[in-house]
Amino acid sequence: MLALRKTAPIGRTTGRSVARFAAAAGVGLIAWTQVAVAAPMPESLSGLVDEVSPAVVTITAEKTVTLAEAGAGEGPGMPFPPGSPLEKFFRQFGGPGMGPGVPEGRGGHAVGLGSGFLIGADGYVVTNNHVIDGAEDVHIALTDGTTLDAEIVGTDPKTDLALLKVTSDKDLPYVEFGDSDTLKVGDWVMAVGNPFGLGGTVTAGIVSARGRAIGNSPLDDFIQTDASINKGNSGGPMFDMSGKVVGVNSAIYSPNGGSVGIGFAVPAAVAKPVIAQLKENGHVTRGWLGVQIQPVTPEIAEAMGIDATKGALVSSVGGDTPAGKAGVETGDVITAVNGEKIAQLRDLPRIIAAHKPGDEVTLGILRGGDTQTVAVDLGTMPDEPQVAAAEPGIAGKGELGLALAPLDEALRNQLGLDGSVKGAVVANVDPTGPAAERGVRQGDVITRVGSTSVESPKDVIAAVGEAKKQDKKSVLLLVQRDSQTIFVPVPLRSA
Repeated sequence: MLALRKTAPIGRTTGRSVARFAAAAGVGLIAWTQVAVAAPMPESLSGLVDEVSPAVVTITAEKTVTLAEAGAGEGPGMPFPPGSPLEKFFRQFGGPGMGPGVPEGRGGHAVGLGSGFLIGADGYVVTNNHVIDGAEDVHIALTDGTTLDAEIVGTDPKTDLALLKVTSDKDLPYVEFGDSDTLKVGDWVMAVGNPFGLGGTVTAGIVSARGRAIGNSPLDDFIQTDASINKGNSGGPMFDMSGKVVGVNSAIYSPNGGSVGIGFAVPAAVAKPVIAQLKENGHVTRGWLGVQIQPVTPEIAEAMGIDATKGALVSSVGGDTPAGKAGVETGDVITAVNGEKIAQLRDLPRIIAAHKPGDEVTLGILRGGDTQTVAVDLGTMPDEPQVAAAEPGIAGKGELGLALAPLDEALRNQLGLDGSVKGAVVANVDPTGPAAERGVRQGDVITRVGSTSVESPKDVIAAVGEAKKQDKKSVLLLVQRDSQTIFVPVPLRSA
């Protein structure tokens, strides 16, 4: 049970400042020290619970599943692919196939339980996409025992949000979204939901962190909390102390499937525009640049001759994409969008996705040491946009610790490359060389060294030799691997 206690607001003088006395030459000196204490929490949350809990609903999602979907050999509650990094560390909770009544290890009729909340008297309900994904029948249950059939209005897998609609002959209780942007680490929050099918369960804690990225989506921007949430809480609301919804509980970190005090919620600032689009259109459209990006690491910054490591490095841009048509080039560092700085890599896709297709945005670009701006008319984000991986892969020759081969037709076919790709193929990697340390592997194709385009191994040798003449400590290689292109800085060594 959570022990509550009243404390004075942080950073304020409590009215009983500590007085320290010292005697000096017979004179009493007083040194006043202000005591910073924790922000107050109510002695009881019962009033807040009474106010908001009627709008929190239990969601039942039913569907027919195959043997594989039922989780043969995996057990319930494992939404990530076996062997994936997230399968080991993160478990979403409460979706179909993970609640009471789900058949383990065999196909049939699956019943999943989750949570949700009403956002209007007209019957709109917010939940997680994974709670109702693939469901054939969805129902909600109110705290007074009323059960209503629900229609799926729309879903957005990228943010794991969904919108349902129910019809009732009476006005329904509801809650409203608040301003999650004002949340600070350490603020109190309260979660209400349906863990393990128990229904109407309230827990409280604090905001543990902001801006968490926990999955493969470039739009991740989760609130982390230590409020206890478990399987079945998915889709339920996270409230601030004024009773406003500041997050949608969506995932937990759990080695054992239960709460260990690390939960994640989609911020209201992310959820509100998504829900508005789902309500209006039944789907979500987002702006799209059409570039692959990667971080500007200190090694890359040194190789490029720039000071800052902020921004997003363009590792690939299609000629027929919005960015390509506007003149954005491979090797550009995007530093701002409409004046808003790109402090971290994930800032760029989130900012662009917040715009509508057709919007014009102005990009701040760092190119060849010069700052310039490029106006881009955004396109529509495809279902699965490609973003370059943050971990680099590489290639080289001689000082780089690599053996290179020409990209002939046989190698082109073997690597699945079209005729537009030019470069030098990594035929062998010295495991003790600098390129190997940066993740180089056989089959990588070097397409550029610094600003020099590569069409054959001799181009790489020449560019590396020129870099050594200029006393450079490293070279920046543009490498293609499968369908991705990335920049990799590789330190030079003596031949």
